[in-house]
Amino acid sequence: MFPKGYSCQFQSTGTSDLLDYIFLAAILPLEAEGCFSAMLLAISIVALSQFALYYWRAVLAGVAALPVSDRVLVAAQVENGQLTPEDFQTLAGLHDLTPDLYPNRSGLGLVRATTVLSKVLTPFSARFPPSLSGSERERVICARYAAVQVDRRLQANLDLAASLRSC
Repeated sequence: MFPKGYSCQFQSTGTSDLLDYIFLAAILPLEAEGCFSAMLLAISIVALSQFALYYWRAVLAGVAALPVSDRVLVAAQVENGQLTPEDFQTLAGLHDLTPDLYPNRSGLGLVRATTVLSKVLTPFSARFPPSLSGSERERVICARYAAVQVDRRLQANLDLAASLRSC
């Protein structure tokens, strides 16, 4: 019932003495402890980075799901109201042209990087299953995000102009 070399005795001093007795040979050398710490740190950094990436993509998709006004679609010359990945450059140009009343808000820098990365990965996405290769869908989300940001800027500018006229 017990492994060879162990007897059925109760330790009167407590659990820690019993565990020390059982795991006497399970002491990690100093080099292995450092390696374990480095491995744990690396896994933690990868997990945190993955969480940050998924969070950022969720925020991007949430903003992209907001409605886009017709004036932005007309300004970007979007046909039949459906944004395509090719519309991103036009919308990014419109975003650069519209003045920003809130300079602390971030621009389209990370979204542009995502679009470029999606373009680079498109040739390789044919090797993956359709559920994993979503570069076209990602670029549409980026285009919708840019359209929503342009719409927000235009609306803020129109609100400011209306408030100045009412004074």
